[in-house]
Amino acid sequence: MNHFQTILTQVRMLLSSHRPSQVQALLDNLLAEELLSREYHYALLHESDGEALARKISLTLLEKGDPDLALFGWIWSGLQAPTAERDPSYKDPGGSEQCPTMELGPLEGSYLELLNSSADPLQLYHLYDRMDLTGEEEIELCSEPDTDTINCEQFSRLLCDMEGDDETREAYANIAELDQYVFQDTQLEGLSKDIFTFPEELPADLKHRKLAPPSSSLLSCLSLPAGSIQIIPTLPTLPQGLWPISGTGTGVSSILIYQGEMLPASQTPPSSDPAVQSLPKSPDRPGSASPFAPSAADLPSMPEPALTSRANLTEDEMSPTKCPAADRASSKLPKWPESVEQFYQSLRDKYQAQPAGPEGTLVEMELVRVRLEKSSGKSQERELATLDWAERQPAQGGLAEVLLAARDRRQPRETRVIAVLGKAGHGKSHWARAVSRAWARGQLPQYDFVFCIPCHCLDRPGTSYRLQDLLSSLGPQALPVDDEVFSYIVRRPNRVLLILDAFEELEAHDGSLHSAGGPGSAEPRSLRGLLAGLLQRKLLRGCTLLLTARPRGRLAQSLSKADALFEVAGFSAQQAETYVRHYFESEGTAEHQERALALLRAQPFLLSHSHSPTICRAVCQLAEALLQRSGEAQLPSTLTGLYVGLLGPAARDSPPGALAGLARLAWELGRAHQSGLKEDCFPSAEARAWAVAQGWLRPTPGAPETELAFSSFLLQCFLGAVWLALSGEIKDKELPQYLALTPRKKRPYDNWLEGVPRFLVGLVFQPHAGCLGALGALAGPAASSLADRKQKVLTRYLKRLQPGTLQAGRLLELLHCAHEALDPGLWQHVLQGLPARLSFLGTRLTPPDTHVLGRALEAAGRDFSLDLRSTGVDPSGLGSLVGLRCVAGFRAALSDTVELWESLQERGEAKLLRAVEEKFTIEPFKAKSMKDVEDLSNLVQIQRTRSSSEEAAGELPAVRDLKKLEFALGPVLGPQVFPKLVKILEAFTSLQHLDLDSLSENKIGDEGVAQLATTFPQLKALETLNLSQNNITDVGACKLAEALPALAASLLRLSLYNNCICDAGAESLAHVLPDMVSLRVVDVQYNKFTAAGAQQLAAGLRKCPQVKTLAMWTPTIPFGVQEHLQQLDPRIILR
Repeated sequence: MNHFQTILTQVRMLLSSHRPSQVQALLDNLLAEELLSREYHYALLHESDGEALARKISLTLLEKGDPDLALFGWIWSGLQAPTAERDPSYKDPGGSEQCPTMELGPLEGSYLELLNSSADPLQLYHLYDRMDLTGEEEIELCSEPDTDTINCEQFSRLLCDMEGDDETREAYANIAELDQYVFQDTQLEGLSKDIFTFPEELPADLKHRKLAPPSSSLLSCLSLPAGSIQIIPTLPTLPQGLWPISGTGTGVSSILIYQGEMLPASQTPPSSDPAVQSLPKSPDRPGSASPFAPSAADLPSMPEPALTSRANLTEDEMSPTKCPAADRASSKLPKWPESVEQFYQSLRDKYQAQPAGPEGTLVEMELVRVRLEKSSGKSQERELATLDWAERQPAQGGLAEVLLAARDRRQPRETRVIAVLGKAGHGKSHWARAVSRAWARGQLPQYDFVFCIPCHCLDRPGTSYRLQDLLSSLGPQALPVDDEVFSYIVRRPNRVLLILDAFEELEAHDGSLHSAGGPGSAEPRSLRGLLAGLLQRKLLRGCTLLLTARPRGRLAQSLSKADALFEVAGFSAQQAETYVRHYFESEGTAEHQERALALLRAQPFLLSHSHSPTICRAVCQLAEALLQRSGEAQLPSTLTGLYVGLLGPAARDSPPGALAGLARLAWELGRAHQSGLKEDCFPSAEARAWAVAQGWLRPTPGAPETELAFSSFLLQCFLGAVWLALSGEIKDKELPQYLALTPRKKRPYDNWLEGVPRFLVGLVFQPHAGCLGALGALAGPAASSLADRKQKVLTRYLKRLQPGTLQAGRLLELLHCAHEALDPGLWQHVLQGLPARLSFLGTRLTPPDTHVLGRALEAAGRDFSLDLRSTGVDPSGLGSLVGLRCVAGFRAALSDTVELWESLQERGEAKLLRAVEEKFTIEPFKAKSMKDVEDLSNLVQIQRTRSSSEEAAGELPAVRDLKKLEFALGPVLGPQVFPKLVKILEAFTSLQHLDLDSLSENKIGDEGVAQLATTFPQLKALETLNLSQNNITDVGACKLAEALPALAASLLRLSLYNNCICDAGAESLAHVLPDMVSLRVVDVQYNKFTAAGAQQLAAGLRKCPQVKTLAMWTPTIPFGVQEHLQQLDPRIILR
């Protein structure tokens, strides 16, 4: 027989009856089974001829000898592949004769794929019962009721066989979820349970299995993504595309599901039964007359109230009036199984518990959208991009916007990963717990379950986990997730929000993104494998995964796969004051609020640090203690003094060796990137009890009660610094490396405890009586001698540093260390080494950085120039820096600077406004994005507005003094944005260098050159014009030659490198050369003119004695001609 013809017939049918995405799935399966090479697979994907594609696939299957392997792969992936009839003599490799029946695979994809299937239902049933219908005439549709519907016995057999197949059980789960999705209104709850309920008891004789006759009708329309699906009563005649369904207890007579264009109301066939009236409006969907319209929670970019509108309504208030039948159905069929309902209530009760004391003092913080960018160093690690203040995109919609942020990035059943980043102590964990509390209060109705899992308790080497175990790791009183609850959860992953708090604690598992993580959830696996399954979207697929982590560390590669990134911005000045007031109200000492705020305002350094909630709380605790002791109180001026004041009174009364033992634990755990302490690691039980009583240690969330953790990351850093300052085990020559100010090539210090350098310098340099002595740590002359020796070591190291050679980040760290030391000699040494031009380009400037930098500049007694672009400095910090008299000039983002000018103008600070305008410069300016051109245009518009007003202050110095302008937007944005730049070019009267060349080619073309030529009369000072790589042809070259005489007196350098200029353009340029009396350098290399154009240029060059060089090598000129021209005029340069 002709096997090739048989295979070709099958493949033709497959390709003709499926969408391109399904054809690609077939080719992917062939590749997976190694029936295709990668190169051949790529070629087939781009094959446009369907017949050629069918033949190539058939030849491949014939060569491999197993054509059914591909069909099996297709069916296994959830695609319905119609089977062609084969030659009767053909046998598969196993020797069994193939029957021409249609095989059904497991239904995967969205819940509605069962209804949205492109297969014809009539053909489906007929093909399934092909063996019983062999030899019979084809069933035809007629108007008689007995013959116009599909045999219910066939449909019953189909359902029974599907029910007995393990691989199709997921289809039933999908149908159940479709039931929950479609009939989510309580009004239709009972009806939905009946419609999608199949008989549980199956008769032994499958041929006699029948569905019970229904009793009533239903008419409704479902608005679904793939098109309209209409459920209508039985019709006298079944048109193509109608699918009858009937079942016991449905209360519906022969429901028909119609897929395709919805029939108009006027064309709806009549029914013998009375139709159901239009449904009332659903209460949680305002303005919607249909219960199937999307709710507010389903819509993107909605503010948080949209998700909380039902939070204060009871179940009866949310439900419309029900009929008695619906009430009975609802009472018989509860929404959830009893065990699931109990677990749900226990979970809600757990999250609703409000923390007591200062832990419950919560102030809503702002989240800002951020993005990752490649690190500036040689490493491949990605880090947070430093955005200008005006580029920040606050999440105005609050929690709702955060949870909906990734919806556009993924398909409905894909896992959405959202990362919330922030520095230690900025309140990420508080925010994660607030999310859980919001769900428990009914503010997140789109989720049935929320699991907030602290990652401290998961990082245990050698421990095996199941997903069921992970979901139980919710705290010291873990909620067991039994099998029934777990089964319910994994069947509805899209209704689950999984929060992994403090994700940086899992740095030992940083390779989890690339580990093997299969889709199974029951078998135990390592934590690394479990994380891999979640991050690779294979485990609990379809859930929302929310991560909180610090923005640095080895886990950046995992965070780069997040669909949305947010950053906790910390407290503003107003929020810090609000926190202070709430703190004293919660402590019952509201009378101390104003005095505590006065103490905080008296210390600007601590006030700047109050953007961190952890430090703000520490300030409140110390202020409360000081105000209770005496009326005359004063806060310290350093972070070291703050923590000495907090720990000193308790440390002096500690058990022997308790403080030193706790400090050693803090340092050793920090070196291992950990913060949890087990019971057996304490020096004594008394030391453990003392530390817990003082509030320095607390139980670790999600861990056994015997495991504790430091109350804050900064406290661990401070105790680690105490150990370095007191320990004799740390060698003197090793001490400077822990300041992390100079990089080490071998075994660099990773500085995970990033607060240690400042605390260490403060503890060593500050007077011992008020610092280490206040902690009770200097017991005896030996301890004092050790501290003095370490001070000498650090002094020698710090005074050898040259601040002018340090990177911007390390220079800021040095300034902070010098501030903490309170040592005048060290402070003066640092100030003297500051360079006159300080660039912080791309370095984040926090409020404490701004304060310390401003204090140092003011104390230096010299003039400085600052580059504050891409620092994220806030408007108040920018104003405080550029307003200093010692700052002679500065560069900052144009949008931030304009915002500062507007703020000063509103406050009426005209003198400061003029000073800031005089200092601001944009020289040189490089436009790399559309925003850069828009900001520059806004700056020019401000100048034009002021010039037209009566109170004009003259030109803006930034615009007037700009001498170099570069344009590098690339081939896509370049032609679009260049016209905007041309409109403002004439405002830059001092412009000397206009560079329109870019490595990626701007391609402004002839039209751009024509627009640019109109500005030449205003650019009187232009000396360099670079038009290289801009796709300029003869048309543009002629336009340019006509306008060049306007620049004859100033233009020194002209570059037209790598364009498309031919002989006509070269001739035009040659004619204008003698008129360019100031021109010195011309570059026309890599164009398309021939020997004729070259000779014209050489002739023009002979008339221009002022021109020094003419570079004109191009591959279209014969080399002999070029050499001859160079011999005639040595000013011609080749290559």
